[in-house]
Amino acid sequence: MATSADMVSAFRELTNSKQLEHGDLIDLLRDGIHAALMKKYGANVRFELEVDEEQGALVVTRLRQVVDVVDDASAQVSLLEARYADPEFQVGDVLEEQVPFEAFGRLAVQAAKQRIIQRVREGERNRIRDEFTHKVGELLSGEIQQVERGKFVIMLNRFREAEAIVPYREQNHREQFHQGDTMRAVLKRLEETPKGPRLILSRGDPLFVKALFKLEVPEIQQQIVEIRGIAREVGSRTKVAVISRDDAIDPVGACVGLKGSRVQAVVNELGGERIDIVPWSPDPERFARLALAPARVAKVFSDPATKTIQAVVDEDQLSLAIGRNGQNVRLASELTGWKIDLYSSREWLERGGEGPLFGLGLEEDNEPRVPLAQLEGLSPELVAILDVAGYTALNDVIDLEAEDIAKIPGMTTSTAEELLRFVTELTEDEPEAEATAAAEESAPPASETEGGATPA
Repeated sequence: MATSADMVSAFRELTNSKQLEHGDLIDLLRDGIHAALMKKYGANVRFELEVDEEQGALVVTRLRQVVDVVDDASAQVSLLEARYADPEFQVGDVLEEQVPFEAFGRLAVQAAKQRIIQRVREGERNRIRDEFTHKVGELLSGEIQQVERGKFVIMLNRFREAEAIVPYREQNHREQFHQGDTMRAVLKRLEETPKGPRLILSRGDPLFVKALFKLEVPEIQQQIVEIRGIAREVGSRTKVAVISRDDAIDPVGACVGLKGSRVQAVVNELGGERIDIVPWSPDPERFARLALAPARVAKVFSDPATKTIQAVVDEDQLSLAIGRNGQNVRLASELTGWKIDLYSSREWLERGGEGPLFGLGLEEDNEPRVPLAQLEGLSPELVAILDVAGYTALNDVIDLEAEDIAKIPGMTTSTAEELLRFVTELTEDEPEAEATAAAEESAPPASETEGGATPA
């Protein structure tokens, strides 16, 4: 038969495995023994508990009040019976009787066990609520324990008792995870279930992108740079609007990082998902211009009554502004919170728009626009920095001077030298074209012709 020493040892093990405090252990013991005594003696039983941790023993003392007539045997004892123990007892005194652990019986011990298990579970649930209620939007990591009907069951690294899942709709379905893999995800919400609180994690919510940038960008952690908006199509593209509280800090450059290191870390975690970082603006027209990047917008008109933006772009910018399957304008609309209607400059003129606004843009219709990403000689880091800043084609950088290059957000000394060297080499290859520019239009440089091939 188990002894009190066995019970103390078992409770010590329970304390370590469940990360209970010493005070919680004593409360659990008291509650369990109370349940056992009620099972054996009745609902109103009174007792005292002493725990001798050095000896590993429990001392349980039952307390009964001495009365003339017993109304409740669980809490009272007759004067006659009390005087068998001590002739000096008087009515109103309290009889103390030590209860041997062996006297509890199997049913009483079972009742104590059930009460303790219940209390442990309640304590775990409360700790989970206390731990995670204020962590919504933060990154958590753990190991995938099970893949069940499309959802991932996660064992968290720092709180293994918590039930955490990544539902199917909160996943990036371009990613492949398997049982045993380590996963990072953002805590989206706590969900109450009959078994207690469940943590709902996500890799598909915009909160995940925000949490990753907070991890990678110290200025966001320090609340110097703030993410004001995120529009995301999971696994494909995300637009992020940022603002700085310090005029000396460029919010876009801070998020891009040295040689694009910060944004690239986020892109890698998202499995190659493309990210556009744009400055946030309280002016909806200016914000719409920025949100439609990398396309250049000629003019915008807003209608606050219907929260509609009409954006006009040159012919060569229309497909870029729309994006693949309308993705760019769709994300820009979601980011700004305004409906955006796109028009080419030609369509706008045909609808009776203001012609002079687009004269310059129409003159450039015949100029070849070669995407920088298609050109050889530019590193991916430099292309990423230029893309975020709105420089997407050869035409955008060909006339840049050293001072202009240095002002581009996120530009470093090495990338600035790389771009300046690239531009210089292109212009030095065109002496004959410069000499005859006044007489006839020169042919494009060889590198530009090679890069102008239609992408596969």
